[in-house]
Amino acid sequence: MVIPSSWHDAKVFYERLEDYKIVIRNVQGHPFRFVVEATRESCLHSCTIEDLCEVLSFIPAADFGDLSLIVLRQPKRKEELLNPVWGRLIYSFEFEGMHEPAIILEAIDLKGEMKQPKKQRLEQQREFQRLQQDGHAFVENKRHFTAKLQLDSTRQTQLFRTLPHEFGHYVHYCQVVETPGEEGLNWNQRWEQYYALPSEEKERFAHQYADRFNQQLREKGLFPFPRILDEEQIRKDGLSLEDFKKITLP
Repeated sequence: MVIPSSWHDAKVFYERLEDYKIVIRNVQGHPFRFVVEATRESCLHSCTIEDLCEVLSFIPAADFGDLSLIVLRQPKRKEELLNPVWGRLIYSFEFEGMHEPAIILEAIDLKGEMKQPKKQRLEQQREFQRLQQDGHAFVENKRHFTAKLQLDSTRQTQLFRTLPHEFGHYVHYCQVVETPGEEGLNWNQRWEQYYALPSEEKERFAHQYADRFNQQLREKGLFPFPRILDEEQIRKDGLSLEDFKKITLP
């Protein structure tokens, strides 16, 4: 099985959005556009826009750069099976005829579960520990560790880890590509330099960024915070309240 592509549509699968609304918020003087895609019956977005704005209010404004697009996306079932992710940073996301950096956070299926291998490399072990700290309750079977997807634990992962982690990737990218160095390389050369970096180095930078960010705010008692669900504001934004309100299985 493969994720389908279209010969007449050059967009990558995660750029093909359907039935979405755009909400604009100003955070630290920086305008963010939140693109919220409608969810399937058993799915929801674990983070509300107010949740995301609260976390963004603590990220150094200098790290925003040109990143102003946050996409709450509903993945297709085949994508959930073949390429499951909590979120991703896209350096050049095509949206409504424009290309710009974007952070995507995927909706979760409350009837779904995630699997972790029993034989784990060092980085897999670290991620498994992070997931357990987020509150995912894993059960061991013959082949895997499995955990039911739940709102609270998924929100912990996506809001307090994935969002700052993807910002870490963006900050790293800006440091290497967007800021000319002393070597006098042009943009294309700097991009090739960044692209050639080992994935382990990029992940290490993003993890360190997110870990520092979380530690500072937890020491101040600012993280974690309860889910912010402003029903009146959600309706004013023209969004589906059910996409943010489902707590238990339908």
